[in-house]
Amino acid sequence: MNNVKWSRAVINNNKTYLKFMKPLEKVLADIAPVESGGNRPFQMTMEQFLDILIYHHITTPESGRHLIQELEEDSFARNMIAPSDGIKKSSFYEAMHSRSLEFFIQVFAALNVQASTLLPKEYENLGDLVAIDGTFIDATFSMLWADYCYNDIKKAKAHVGFDLNRSIPSKITLTSGKGDERKEVKYLLFPGQTGVTDRYYQYHKYFDEWQSQGIHFVCRIREGTTKTIRTVNPLISGSIVFYDAMVRLGCTKDTYTQKDVRVIGYRVGTKVYWVATDRLDLSAEQIANIYHLRWKIEIFFGWWKRHLNVYHLISRSKHGLMIQLLSGLITYFLLAIYCQKTFMEKVSIQRVRELRIAIRNEAIQPFSLYTSPFLLFYLATVQPYAKT
Repeated sequence: MNNVKWSRAVINNNKTYLKFMKPLEKVLADIAPVESGGNRPFQMTMEQFLDILIYHHITTPESGRHLIQELEEDSFARNMIAPSDGIKKSSFYEAMHSRSLEFFIQVFAALNVQASTLLPKEYENLGDLVAIDGTFIDATFSMLWADYCYNDIKKAKAHVGFDLNRSIPSKITLTSGKGDERKEVKYLLFPGQTGVTDRYYQYHKYFDEWQSQGIHFVCRIREGTTKTIRTVNPLISGSIVFYDAMVRLGCTKDTYTQKDVRVIGYRVGTKVYWVATDRLDLSAEQIANIYHLRWKIEIFFGWWKRHLNVYHLISRSKHGLMIQLLSGLITYFLLAIYCQKTFMEKVSIQRVRELRIAIRNEAIQPFSLYTSPFLLFYLATVQPYAKT
């Protein structure tokens, strides 16, 4: 972080805020400073810009205007977050539309490494599991790039890879609302990982491609999908699994899978699920459990949207919206690291509320050092002469 901000943080003695932001110290120290590309220097550094956006996600102001007002009038935001000379509305929105996206990508990647190293793997025996899904973001009519399917509605779509072992996001891309989610998988998964997806991602050509690339998958498929059985695997009596076979999927030469896939059929209550996978190292029951874990990404989307103010637009450009999404994920990483180190727990709204309250309480407490006779003498005698 920049020296001026951190010196102010020490003066204010906000230990909770410092602890929460601590993981960023090493990250920012390892990233090359971003300088203004024009003749005018930045009114705020990239670090200050990031601080402001993290503050936005933690405190959830109602709009960009509300955020700027808090930076001007709230004592904590003014002294701890905003640049020393303040920030103008025009400068903030200019930054949203033009500042380096690469800076936020680097911070996101570095914090992902920190969080992945710290957080325990909950399902290590099942492999490196990544749920893949997209989430819509309501857009305005002026966001022409955010095209959607019908009724002139504008929507953007964030595509997220979600680490199911550690319950943290791992990758993100952004498209218009009608962007094909299946085409984004190649940006969200690495070879060796297992992508866990819903029925929309069923595309037999991709099943073949993923196997060729060493990318594993557990994908729910449509119940009526034609299955040509190659071999049948034994079932366990009393299990929820009623079908386990190696098959070719598709009903015509153009839709056949070129490589065999394993299909699991299982029943939960009255609901029947069909899942295709290339994982032959796990039992059918474990495959069923992996697909069940996919719901974690849905829970994450709902929590992220409700509690971190991620979907409330403060930018209408694709560039600015991506900065907003990345800063929201960065904030989530900081929360995950903070909750694990402080409570040995996952992120929860209870801990987020406690964090907000602690930061506010410490911001209004008088700094105990001001009662020191030495400091009172310094403020009364030395400091006035230092200004002349």
